Amino acid sequence: MTRKRVLSGIQPSGKLHLGNLVGALQNWVSLQDKYDCFFFIADYHALTTGYDNVKALPGYIKDVAIDLLAVGLDPKKCVLFKQSDVTAHCELHLLFSMITPLSWLERVPTYKSKIAELKGKDLGTYGFLGYPVLQAVDILLYKPAFVPVGEDQLPHLELTREISRRFNHFYGDIFPEPKALLTHVPTMPGLDGRKMSKSYGNTIALSDTSDDIKKKVNSMITDPARVKKEDIGHPDVCTVFSYHKIFNQAGVPAIEQECKEASRGCVACKKEFLSHLLEILEPIQKRRREIETDENKLHDILADGAKKAKSIASTTLKEAKEAMGLIS
Repeated sequence: MTRKRVLSGIQPSGKLHLGNLVGALQNWVSLQDKYDCFFFIADYHALTTGYDNVKALPGYIKDVAIDLLAVGLDPKKCVLFKQSDVTAHCELHLLFSMITPLSWLERVPTYKSKIAELKGKDLGTYGFLGYPVLQAVDILLYKPAFVPVGEDQLPHLELTREISRRFNHFYGDIFPEPKALLTHVPTMPGLDGRKMSKSYGNTIALSDTSDDIKKKVNSMITDPARVKKEDIGHPDVCTVFSYHKIFNQAGVPAIEQECKEASRGCVACKKEFLSHLLEILEPIQKRRREIETDENKLHDILADGAKKAKSIASTTLKEAKEAMGLIS
């Protein structure tokens, strides 16, 4: 029986971090055994906010590709490719931009929030306003049945569905509406207690060395009201405790009780978390080192993935152009 298709992508706007791991990548690894999976590196999307400094982009693209393989994505089980290697994304983006109302783009929840998050950066560009159209293209080109998303991403997927309906209304049924494959995304605070984000510089990268990770964990914010070990702790406001709930669930009851009783200090709590985290990241970093030594293999994996993606995307693009009267 033919497996249903799933598609998702990730931006190479910096080194992938723990938030990416628990928010998407671990889920992708499990999905590749159940669905016909297409995963791509969204390098065009990285330009929507990073257009003014692209020197690091080639390195980020390479690092993301390595991380995707290191966490367990298998080119024999899924299609892994780079967005810019499939030119159909650009052409269909142009066609979709002809029919997408500006009001739809201006109401996207992350449009204003991203501008506020990246204060000082000029995001008054056509590319930034129109990135949800490109996102719709990324999805609809491959006609997936499902797109794995967290609840906060549902508005983006709904816009994709609206663009699909609008196109089909004008030109005929070309694009099926993808459904959300809703995934639980744990709350992953950054080192400073805010949302973990590359733009905040508060991340633990999958490629960080053990020494770097140790320094970062030791710098993490704990309970601000707990000055001394003898002070009663409040685990629910502690960043380190949030990490224990994700990476050390078995130890949570004891940690919570001991913190509230002041029988466990913050240093010991960080030390236990660090031990669990290094144990989890060790096999990923081992595979990273192996992959880094064979750049030709990495290139071949992405090239093979792009070839498979092109075969589907080109067919979809041809159908869209015929429907719009561009091909007789």
